[in-house]
Amino acid sequence: MAEPAPFLIAALSARALAASARRAGQRVVALDLFGDEDLKAAVLDHAVVPGDPFGGFDEAALLAAAERLAPAGRGHRLVYGGGFEARPELLAALGRGRAICGNPPEVLEGLKDPGTFFALLDRLGLPRPEFALVPPADPAGWLVKRIGGAGGSHIRPAGGVGPATGIYFQRRAAGRPVSALMVGDGEGGLLLGFSEQWPSPDGAAQPFRFGGAAQPAIVPPKVFAAIAVALFPLFRATGLRGLASLDLLVGEDGFVVLEINPRPGATLDIFDGAGDSNLFALHVASCDGELPDRWRRPAARALQVVYADGPLEVGTDWRWPDWVADRPRPGTRVGRGDPICTVLATAANADAARQIVAERQSRILDGLARVKEPFGS
Repeated sequence: MAEPAPFLIAALSARALAASARRAGQRVVALDLFGDEDLKAAVLDHAVVPGDPFGGFDEAALLAAAERLAPAGRGHRLVYGGGFEARPELLAALGRGRAICGNPPEVLEGLKDPGTFFALLDRLGLPRPEFALVPPADPAGWLVKRIGGAGGSHIRPAGGVGPATGIYFQRRAAGRPVSALMVGDGEGGLLLGFSEQWPSPDGAAQPFRFGGAAQPAIVPPKVFAAIAVALFPLFRATGLRGLASLDLLVGEDGFVVLEINPRPGATLDIFDGAGDSNLFALHVASCDGELPDRWRRPAARALQVVYADGPLEVGTDWRWPDWVADRPRPGTRVGRGDPICTVLATAANADAARQIVAERQSRILDGLARVKEPFGS
């Protein structure tokens, strides 16, 4: 019997999904912006697609690369990550002739449209921040966000921002930034765990740029129960399939909902494992309508994105430690403020793991400052 066609993974950064697929024993090909060394090690083939983290993929190049690696009509299934939130029509084009393993474009579009999504929350009686599509009269205490934006780099204070298409305004709310990892089968779903995020600001231009995350996040029992109850009507109303995350602000007595990311997200590395803990396998099974009887959360973990504090070129003689992911190809040029790599840590608890990744981030930046001096293990 012939082997099934490989999965096609498409994401701005496909490495985490590809690594999870490899742990699941799946054959995959991948499209992303970076072509990191550890992506290449996890896939049968890959292509680096022109584009940038803010504007996304070049459409023609993405579709052409997909046709080379996973021709339409040949049985390839598409698993997508970040990069399509603001461009559901591109996801639809990529999905033609390939079964989408995940939420279809219309679900993605509805959940990322603030008017549609916040109206849904209101119907379900779920708390959310105040929002507006036009600048507030007094911008103090308000943020401006790009519709379909991801990663925090698009968020900034609303002062001085005028009316424009593709943005919305959101009043600041109190609480810790917590994300609920969940999985749906089109009718119901499961809550898998909580992680807490923190920013890595790049001055006034990007004060909320995503820095890292650690799990498990501490959520008061009363709030935990309220969030768990809230998920069931959300699953029924949206028909979510596969992995998704619900971004929240959590306090001692309650929570507010910020957004849903209806695809595998940035916390994949800190929740993924092998066997019953494998998220790629769980994503595929749930998209096929099969929720697991159980899922084992792995040990406490953290990740930190390491950003360049100046322009650099990755030398051919640098040795990356085992705890580094998203390893740039030798000769890669990185501009100031661009992501270099991701550092990971496992520890007894989330606080300890977060401290370790902070130390490892410093080691990477110190090592890069010493030109052509290899990193220690």
